[in-house]
Amino acid sequence: MTTIGLLHPGAMGAAVGSQLVRAGHRVLWYPVGRSKATADRAAAAGLTAVGDLAEFMGEADVVLSICPPAVAEDLARTAPGYAGTWVEANAITPERTRRIADLLPASTVIDAGIVGSPPLGGKQPTLYLSGPYRTGVVAGLFAGTDVHTHVLGERIGQASALKLSYSAYQKASRVLAAVSYGLALDQGVDQELLTVAGRRPGSYLTETGYIPKTAARAWRWGPELTEAADMLQEAGLPDDMLRAAAAILDRWAVAKDDRGLTVDQAVDLLKKPGD
Repeated sequence: MTTIGLLHPGAMGAAVGSQLVRAGHRVLWYPVGRSKATADRAAAAGLTAVGDLAEFMGEADVVLSICPPAVAEDLARTAPGYAGTWVEANAITPERTRRIADLLPASTVIDAGIVGSPPLGGKQPTLYLSGPYRTGVVAGLFAGTDVHTHVLGERIGQASALKLSYSAYQKASRVLAAVSYGLALDQGVDQELLTVAGRRPGSYLTETGYIPKTAARAWRWGPELTEAADMLQEAGLPDDMLRAAAAILDRWAVAKDDRGLTVDQAVDLLKKPGD
């Protein structure tokens, strides 16, 4: 049994933690300053609360950092003396991952990226890993769970790059599909658009039910696309499209985690006042 720490278990973190508990590991979380919703998720996942940060870090053999991209470095700054294995599993640029490794000189830092939905209801995401040390050990923690693992190589940044490369396409495509449907809806040709799109299997344009889901997740997706845009800029590739998609997602900021939105309400939120 390995003791694993999840500082702030959100929807993905709690689901991943639950898989580790099922695999026989002890999974800790840090409840100070967290919401009742977080506490409820942690309890449902079978996580163990440890209210002292020093005790939490001292007990955790492995820390899984799964949080919104904007706070990934701040999270690492809470553990400068941590001497275990730190799995940096956030949607951030390879450069930021390397900065986090520098913030944790006593740790073995593994670059990671989760591709797919939280492992609930039979869904099976893949945890990609890269780095020179202990990637195989971390992969072994998930043996027999619904979290698949794949080691990409020995270079810090490979897993982060893969995650953002995928997110750049998948999330921007969802945004474009929502805007395209909104335009057709405004002009009264929305049903014909769905008919046309239905001739091409797998088109996001036909999945109008996903538009409210995109709106509810915009607060997380926007920063992720900004990270991907920064990576494009570093690579000398055009970053304008992803920055525009992030700006569109910002219009949905008021819909944070709102699962009651209709398609029409989500489209209306995209419109500027007076449109």
